[in-house]
Amino acid sequence: MQMARGAVIDLQSVTKKKVAHSRSWALLDSNGEAQTLDADKYAIMHRVRIHARDLRILDPLLSYPSTILGRDQAIVLNLEHIKAIITAEEVLLRNPSDEHVIPIMEELCRRLPKGSANQRTDLLGDGQEQLNESHDVDAGDEDESPFEFRALEVALEAICSFLDARTTELETDAYPALDELTSKISSRNLDRVRKLKSGMTRLTARVQKVRDELEQLLDDDDDMADLYLSRKLAGASSPVGGSVAPNWAPASPTIGSRIGRASRASAATTHGNENDVEELEMLLEAYFMQVDGTLNKLTTLREYIDDTEDYINIQLQLSISSYFTI
Repeated sequence: MQMARGAVIDLQSVTKKKVAHSRSWALLDSNGEAQTLDADKYAIMHRVRIHARDLRILDPLLSYPSTILGRDQAIVLNLEHIKAIITAEEVLLRNPSDEHVIPIMEELCRRLPKGSANQRTDLLGDGQEQLNESHDVDAGDEDESPFEFRALEVALEAICSFLDARTTELETDAYPALDELTSKISSRNLDRVRKLKSGMTRLTARVQKVRDELEQLLDDDDDMADLYLSRKLAGASSPVGGSVAPNWAPASPTIGSRIGRASRASAATTHGNENDVEELEMLLEAYFMQVDGTLNKLTTLREYIDDTEDYINIQLQLSISSYFTI
């Protein structure tokens, strides 16, 4: 009886911890200021105007594939440990106390404010005055990315770097282990390679999901257009039939943004065109290429493992044949 009571108490304690964990959000605004938000799902749904099925994708207790969804007023982002809701003015990030999420929060705080690029230029000092003047036009071109794209870029950069780092760690362990196995076939070495192969299979599936989501998004212009939250917001608030297109793109804080200057210049001339997705396409393509490169590394490693297995099987067959010959 006491054991049953203890089990009930433990279950209630775990349930409370899970509920508290699922209510915790980090809220980052356009100034890069962060605060912790303790809110239930209904408050979040009301705040960002999304449905329950969209919020369920971000539930840490459920397993959903990598997803980037564009809604009327928000982008729902589920990429591994990065579970976020991005609007035209703020970012809601789930599980802010997670060790993998904290660096992303710090990067968002650094890159979301409009004046970050200007501050970086000012810090160069008087000795760089002429250089700054010669790059004024370029800096202006770089400062046109809307808020939601700056936040999206931080998330994509973080997840691509995270997966690439895991792949590099796996390569560092796997290649020496495979070479050792070819030089000495033993139960210990075989078991070590088996575990590494299992880890490679799981990591490949994770990388493949992120790659597939980016590829699917790139293949559909309508889905990409749904991610232009600032443009939709400006279009809804501007008078119908106005001759001047609103300047919907706030400044970008990063000089080294992956969005090309040429695409920005093109987008700047077509602010009124709701079908123009070139700027976002350039952004997504850059990270698609990065995650595709990571997948290629894993494919090469898998082929090396397969070749090693073939070699081991041949050696074992030769040993068996020589044994029966004797």
